[in-house]
Amino acid sequence: MKRILALALTFPAPALAAGFERPIPAPQTESAEVWFLVASVALIASLVAVQMLVSRR
Repeated sequence: MKRILALALTFPAPALAAGFERPIPAPQTESAEVWFLVASVALIASLVAVQMLVSRR
């Protein structure tokens, strides 16, 4: 048991670790752009609706 512990301490774990690789961002898809457009139009429509409701008071 002592031999295994001594071997584990002399054999550093970072030597086995892989180097850090930066993630490469994926390009935005056509579908994502369409859904962003739909969400943007819905947000603007809801803001207009709220403005109309508030201005009536």
